Amino acid sequence: MADRLIIVHPMDPRGVKVGGIETHVRQLLRRAPAEIMPLLIGVDDRGDLPVGKVSEIEFGGRRIGFLPVAFVPAEEQAETARSILKSNTVRFIAGFLRHLPRLRRLAGEGRASVEVERYEIAWLARMLGRRMVLVIHNDVGDATKQDSLTKYIWRLTKASEWLAYRLASHVFTVTERLRDRVLAMAPTAGTRTEVLTVSIDTEMFSTAPFDITESIFRVAYAGRLETVKDPELMFAVAAALDRKLGGRFEFHYAGSSDPKRWPGFEAIERCIVCHGALRTEEMAALLKRMHVGMLTSHWEGMPCFMLESLSTGRPFAGVHLPQFEKVVRDRWHGRMMDRRETVAASAEAWADEILGLWGDIRAGRIDPALLHEAVQPFSVRRQLGRLFQVHAALAGGGRADAAGQNAATLATAGQRKG
Repeated sequence: MADRLIIVHPMDPRGVKVGGIETHVRQLLRRAPAEIMPLLIGVDDRGDLPVGKVSEIEFGGRRIGFLPVAFVPAEEQAETARSILKSNTVRFIAGFLRHLPRLRRLAGEGRASVEVERYEIAWLARMLGRRMVLVIHNDVGDATKQDSLTKYIWRLTKASEWLAYRLASHVFTVTERLRDRVLAMAPTAGTRTEVLTVSIDTEMFSTAPFDITESIFRVAYAGRLETVKDPELMFAVAAALDRKLGGRFEFHYAGSSDPKRWPGFEAIERCIVCHGALRTEEMAALLKRMHVGMLTSHWEGMPCFMLESLSTGRPFAGVHLPQFEKVVRDRWHGRMMDRRETVAASAEAWADEILGLWGDIRAGRIDPALLHEAVQPFSVRRQLGRLFQVHAALAGGGRADAAGQNAATLATAGQRKG
């Protein structure tokens, strides 16, 4: 009988909800070894599956188990909730608790382990009675720059983070900074905490030559529009590029958020192309038509969009964050820039730097194959093996020490019994 990997996250794998966490979950579902049967406990965003029961669905060329504990229409997940009762997370928690007896019985069958991606529902996942892996994708950061309900329940968020580290049997973080945060809050978690950066499907996000036949410069961003992403600066840079290029510019946005909500939208209304939320395959196809991927965030973990852009052979343009230096070598793989004193000053300076990239692309000085090579250390083939190894050890009742600390113990614990 195959081990069961139970993933607890409020999403529908068939949907188009995008973000680093959703990308990671879908990679797990697609790439789980044959001896592991994935089961996602999530939400149904179509309303076509029985709530509280396991449905076998086709996903990524294989059969997986999907158990929705609530029905949350996709359009209601598109924007950040403005009240507790409309929160996707709260509705998920309520549904999970409603079906908890059945979920615990299911989790108790055979060998199994649990994975959770968010602090605030780690306690929920631990109620399944199985050893749990916590994967930390981003910092809770500065509450004033959060666009979700987190900013209003800051103390509760911090408490849930503290508790999550203590409940987890193993912790993965996508950056060293996040690992250091874990160790500062929970020093005893040191032997079971390690860095595992975000993975990228380098086969799906394959390279394509630049299309410069129309002499129209195309810049893209994919993901949610929220305060932490700094849409005001993003739009100001796009407006400056449109002006400097005399209208021969397009800014492509892929995501479910409404860009009209944000300051500066009027200035880019003529040049913005909105695609809505895209599935992974659709996003890969879109990036092949683009020239540059842009990020203006106040902070990030290791953003999937940046890795996807580089894997497709598209240079990165955006904010300079320390962890990006693992992937982006400035002037080789794009441009990493610091903020100036004002949004207007930043936009002008960034636009000039990005125009330099456009000149390099048109002159043939940027080789997509070299950008693709830069993300190979983050490929799913190299990265996810370690994660599945830890799950196998925990499912077998063993202990999973951090990589390099006790490899023999991990290998022994992961062996199948009988």
